Amino acid sequence: MSGAHNHHDARAAHAESMGQLTRGAAMASVATASVLMFIKGYAAWYTGSIAMLGSLADTGLDLVASLMTLFGVYLAAQPADETHRFGHGKAEALVALFQVAVIAASALAIGVRAVDRLMHHSATVDAELGIGASFIAVLMTGALVTYQRSVVKRTGSVAISTDHLHYQSDLLLNIAVIVALALEAYLDVRGADALFGIGIALWLLWGALRSSTEAIDQLMDREWPDEKRRRFVEIASEFPELKSLHDLRTRSSGSMDFVQFHIEVDGRMTIAEAHDITEAVEQRLAEAFPGTEILIHIDPEGQVDQPGNALVEEDLIAKLKEEEPK
Repeated sequence: MSGAHNHHDARAAHAESMGQLTRGAAMASVATASVLMFIKGYAAWYTGSIAMLGSLADTGLDLVASLMTLFGVYLAAQPADETHRFGHGKAEALVALFQVAVIAASALAIGVRAVDRLMHHSATVDAELGIGASFIAVLMTGALVTYQRSVVKRTGSVAISTDHLHYQSDLLLNIAVIVALALEAYLDVRGADALFGIGIALWLLWGALRSSTEAIDQLMDREWPDEKRRRFVEIASEFPELKSLHDLRTRSSGSMDFVQFHIEVDGRMTIAEAHDITEAVEQRLAEAFPGTEILIHIDPEGQVDQPGNALVEEDLIAKLKEEEPK
């Protein structure tokens, strides 16, 4: 029993630690977007730049999305309760999809405004102010992206990952604004500002498409990547008492993972012996995959639940050995 308690305590501690990291990253993005909104708002109003206006619109929507991210990661970090036995991790995926919708709407609005600017040949004024504002934005966004990258690496948070992707887009967007304003103001390249605005809109749409994939995968309970599943089986196969491992099912929810599978053991074992082996396997896997809830079903050796169903009955330990170099 102590082993089960230890696993539960470790998962709870891991979840709390991950929650603190994701909340910190979300609050950092809210603060960054708030400061940049003020700076870019003044620059867009004063210069009349479409590229700067696009950058302002994107930052405004970033602020809304970051506030939603903050709410999402806070909710996702809440422990399991009577109505959500698997926790609230999928709140992150829902927030990520909201971010995708916001980014797509921003891109369409920027594209329409840029096309209108091209048609009416409006000019940009005081490019230096826009360039200065964008340079500040590059520095602030670069610092935020670096911080978010470290949080995503440690937590695997889909909400922070999506936030990170669109702030990466912001970084390129701000650089593009600097180039567009410089071309138009100093090299007299007419229409550069509006054309860069269209390019920014297309980049944002592409980013929205990419960002939606991971969120949808979590909501649809997509299996882990093959490499991660293989590593999981490799560790389990270190126990010679396991005669086979089959019906492995994996999924992710926020920064938490869930795994269930069947193992076959010698049918002459006592319940206590089989339990001890299962506890040892679970302990080893929990150490290698922290924050993972593991459910193991024990079968006597030779048990077949669904004859002919390779998806369920395929022995993954045997398959692993077959794939090893001779």
